[in-house]
Amino acid sequence: MKNILLAVAAALTVAACAQKPDAIAPAYVTPTIYDSFSCKQLGEEHKRLNQAYMQAAGQQNQARKNDIAGVILIGLPVSSLSGGNVAPQIANLKGQQDAVRTTMIKKNCSK
Repeated sequence: MKNILLAVAAALTVAACAQKPDAIAPAYVTPTIYDSFSCKQLGEEHKRLNQAYMQAAGQQNQARKNDIAGVILIGLPVSSLSGGNVAPQIANLKGQQDAVRTTMIKKNCSK
């Protein structure tokens, strides 16, 4: 029984770790905010958002590694507890990327 409780506690602790960036669902961002953008502006925004996402994904991956190390060493997901988890920022960036792509399709823009 004690081993089962330890396994459940370990699983719950690991579940509290920062998620992988690609596992984070996009937040909804309305595409109408980009309606006034030209195709050129949409392309520039697409590029800017991709760069911001790559930077945030790097931070999130580091937070995940720190959480795993923290769980192994002291039993706590240290990055998630100290604010290193940037999942909300990644969700927002993904939502903005989706909104830009939707607007680009609507306006028949190429990347």
